[in-house]
Amino acid sequence: MASIASKNAKKKSKSKSKSKGRLSLSELKTLGHQLLSSRAHINNLPILLSHVSPTSPPPHALESLLSLHSFFAPILSDLPSSKPSSTNHHEDDDPELIYNTWVRSKFDIFVNSLIDFAASPLADETLKEVVLDTIMEFVKVANGGRFHSAIYHRLLHAIVHSTVPVNFVVDLLVSKYFKYIDVCYFTYISLEKLVRTLEEKDISDDGDVNADSNDESHSKSSSEIFIHNIHYVISHIPPLEGSDEKSDFEMWGRSGGDSKELSGNPKAEDKQLHTEKDKNNVLSAAKIAKKMKLKFTKAWISFLRLQLPLDVYKEVLVTLHQVVIPYLSNPIMLCDFLTRSYDIGGVVSVMALSSLFILMTQYGLEYPNFYEKLYALLVPSIFMAKHRAKFFQLLDSCLKSTLLPAYLAAAFAKKLSRLSLSVPASGALVIIALIHNLLRRHPSINCLVHREVQEETAKETDADMSSRKLGIDHFDNEESNPIKSKAMIPWYCQV
Repeated sequence: MASIASKNAKKKSKSKSKSKGRLSLSELKTLGHQLLSSRAHINNLPILLSHVSPTSPPPHALESLLSLHSFFAPILSDLPSSKPSSTNHHEDDDPELIYNTWVRSKFDIFVNSLIDFAASPLADETLKEVVLDTIMEFVKVANGGRFHSAIYHRLLHAIVHSTVPVNFVVDLLVSKYFKYIDVCYFTYISLEKLVRTLEEKDISDDGDVNADSNDESHSKSSSEIFIHNIHYVISHIPPLEGSDEKSDFEMWGRSGGDSKELSGNPKAEDKQLHTEKDKNNVLSAAKIAKKMKLKFTKAWISFLRLQLPLDVYKEVLVTLHQVVIPYLSNPIMLCDFLTRSYDIGGVVSVMALSSLFILMTQYGLEYPNFYEKLYALLVPSIFMAKHRAKFFQLLDSCLKSTLLPAYLAAAFAKKLSRLSLSVPASGALVIIALIHNLLRRHPSINCLVHREVQEETAKETDADMSSRKLGIDHFDNEESNPIKSKAMIPWYCQV
């Protein structure tokens, strides 16, 4: 009796150790082999699932992951959908259906565990790469060979809502998967959804007048982290270069003869895409490029509507004219964002100038107060700004037009002349070059530096000359409006 009791105690302790996750690596291997060999060992499945965790030792997590991947990969096509379906009573009694439904629920748990692992700060970085590869493999095959956008959206949701840096996982996505056109396509779709959710949350937080100040501060801090994560992802998606000439695209969701098909989930926003696919089965390169441009535009415009932290705001403005404007379906959609940025003043206005100038010169944007705002930027501190070289280059381009009114050209010339007295010597050299260009391009303001003495002036008496207040410049250097600066009033006129 004592021996039987001791055996039972040993069995109990063994089962307890299994449930607590204290299995050795060799035991996990045995459980994996058993699971793959027969359905009789299906109860090994939850035990292996419990070891796919950032808190598990990396070898244990890896062994469990490999066993589970080997188990699920061949049977995914036989499993029912995760969504609840209306079935009759007879089907509910089908043992095979009950078994497959249960296995499907465990697959969903496995995917969630992998996504949590990928976004966890506790997880081993080497193992994260294996985890990401496994997730993307399921994205590829778990929907009958079509891109499984639901799994991919959950991955991006976890990345964006992570409160710790996720650069490592995003860099892996960029280097290994952003070369596939369908991955980029569904990345834009998911990011737009996530931005919309974040925007709605911000609106609801603003409307909650009874919110605690600490909770409000925490919510704002979390939102800023999420915005940083979204920006890191969206700014690393490679642009679709040369799309009109390209005849083929690499696809992740399909292989072989269907590589041109841009597959996806049958949701409302993609119904048009699937209708065309059903008709043609293959989308042309031009159509793929057009759809990519639309998704790119929606994602970026949605993102720019958020209340961006200052550091993200500056990063966006610096690169907007190079990485966003050329690929938008309609760049004029940026006019509100850019004019709002330009009106802020200071360094933000300087950084917005490049993109705003492109919209005005290449896309026909009309901005009546442009030169007034540009004039207001001419302060001594601009010569210390980080992007001053680009600013002066753009300033010269903005003042190049021969249609520029003489009073504006004169106001900028005099403002720059006054600035040359209070800026470093290097800045004064730049100013001299700018004024030289203004005088050369706008001959009507040459009278500011050289005026021919008329015969009438030569015959005037000394009293007449003194009444004209020789040597007095009526230019108002403190006036922010160039029209009211009195730059074109001759030096001998009384005011």
